[in-house]
Amino acid sequence: MTSKSDSGNAQSQAYLPDFCAAGTVLVILLVAELVAIVLTLASYVPGTFLTELSKLSMYVLWLALLSTVVLCQIRPWVEQQGNTQAFVICFLLLLLICLMLAEITWQLTGYFAEAVIIDGTHIGFISQTFAISAIVIALAMRYLYVASEWRRSIVLEAQARISALQALIRPHFLFNSMNTIASLTRSDPRQAEEAVEDLADLMRANLNAPKDRATLKEELETAAIYQRIEKLRLGDRLQVRWDLDELPMRALVPSLTIQPLLENAIYHGIELLPEGGEVKVTGKLDGNNIDFTISNPVARDSSGKPGGNKMAMSNIRQRFELAYGHQAKVDVDVGDTHYSVRLVFPCEEEPA
Repeated sequence: MTSKSDSGNAQSQAYLPDFCAAGTVLVILLVAELVAIVLTLASYVPGTFLTELSKLSMYVLWLALLSTVVLCQIRPWVEQQGNTQAFVICFLLLLLICLMLAEITWQLTGYFAEAVIIDGTHIGFISQTFAISAIVIALAMRYLYVASEWRRSIVLEAQARISALQALIRPHFLFNSMNTIASLTRSDPRQAEEAVEDLADLMRANLNAPKDRATLKEELETAAIYQRIEKLRLGDRLQVRWDLDELPMRALVPSLTIQPLLENAIYHGIELLPEGGEVKVTGKLDGNNIDFTISNPVARDSSGKPGGNKMAMSNIRQRFELAYGHQAKVDVDVGDTHYSVRLVFPCEEEPA
């Protein structure tokens, strides 16, 4: 269901990274240490580099960790406020954290004067911290904004591709289906009527208003309709074995994922084999992830139709990257006699 929240997500898509992720924390700490090194070099005095770097690193790393923890907690709420509000809120909040930590650090010098040495006056130290923090935070927020706009453009491009994919009924499939239905009208009118209904259902599923993700149940139903239509044309040459190990049917998956994979398996595999073959569709729940594989035999002496395969896989990879980031995998295994695609992605269920 495409709603106001979906459009909001598209507008503030990934403005802030996931500050709770270990990879993000590591990057922040590395950047913080680089800032500490630059600041130490800027005030370099021979013979004091390591001492100054250790003091500044402790201060900057604590500041980075504290800011990361705060942003990890407030990110869901901030993302709902829109880009401009998110920028202002995060900028002011991080600046406030910097000033608070600077004040606490200065006060600690009164208790640990021999261990913690800060050159300059109280006002000077706070002002210097304010100026440096404001510049660094502004640059970081600007980077996040540019990255957000870049990612948003990719989201819009991917949505355009999904719309094009939904509007695309391959001519060869449509013509073959109509010819099959025409031949059935005399020999088996009842089956011809069922084929027409299946084709209408498939076209309806492909041409419906686009949405980013669909339930696994909806995806499998669309793929099953496609299978029935192709079965009429290919007959016993086409066999499909479904082994889904009781996958949660409310699990969400990027829309139009399974049916194009099944179409590729038939069009680039089974159809090229005179004796036909079996498409294997397997799926299981592995912890919090869904592990889904579709494989098909291929002709030894045929290069198939690789252009369609590559286009479909590129589209699926891009949409999985946008939906799940590094939490998902899209692997392709190409052998002399087989072709398989494996999808691993987080199991996120639609609310009941």
